[in-house]
Amino acid sequence: MSHALFQFGERLPGYNLAVLNERAVRAAAGLLFFMAIIAFMNAMLLGNFQPTRVFVIAFLMDFTIRIFINPRFSPSLILGQWMVRRQEPEYVGAPQKRFAWAIGFTLALLMLYLIVIKGVIGPINMLVCGTCLLLLFFESAFGICMGCKLYDMVSKNQVELCPGNVCSYTPSPGAGGSLGQAMVVLVYAGALMGVASWVYGHPTASRLVVDQNASTLSDPAEQERCKVPEFAKKIGHEQQWKLHNGCQ
Repeated sequence: MSHALFQFGERLPGYNLAVLNERAVRAAAGLLFFMAIIAFMNAMLLGNFQPTRVFVIAFLMDFTIRIFINPRFSPSLILGQWMVRRQEPEYVGAPQKRFAWAIGFTLALLMLYLIVIKGVIGPINMLVCGTCLLLLFFESAFGICMGCKLYDMVSKNQVELCPGNVCSYTPSPGAGGSLGQAMVVLVYAGALMGVASWVYGHPTASRLVVDQNASTLSDPAEQERCKVPEFAKKIGHEQQWKLHNGCQ
């Protein structure tokens, strides 16, 4: 086993290519997703982009270490490795992971320019953030590396040691579930729609108070309090801001 300072992946006996521990990679993706969703919701619901700017810089630093120095020194992977230290490692090929992480690095560079440097607020931010969240979620929740799949499509070489052995494993018929199970999901979704309809038809006491106080907006002081700030207008969240502040 080699542990050079500048190295991507580990060289282990029995493997003809550099490998990474998939369990640690998924744990790290989960940690990054958790921080990213907090930053995203602050921007989406409160119009506060400061956590997003901090996260973009942290994400970029982490991925710079992963790609250009050594994944062993990536803070998120160090924490992820510690979290799964009692689990048996699942080694996967490092080349496809490097390609996938390069996609994340590119998105982080774009966000650095848009949000951190230029302070741009608009749909492009949500699109890039949403893409990052989607990639992190699939990696952490399902073990599906979307970037690795793209690497498999463009690479001239045979991809080896894929997570979950998807490179060579052929699932048996019905592995994705039966028709009966699909019906359970449909019935469940229908029941949730019914519950949602009932909930929205029976507002809580706090919502009723907001409705009753709508008439007080004729008061100049109340009108001033309910004046929507510019940042909420810029991101198209006027109605959400009014809702959170008890305004109509």
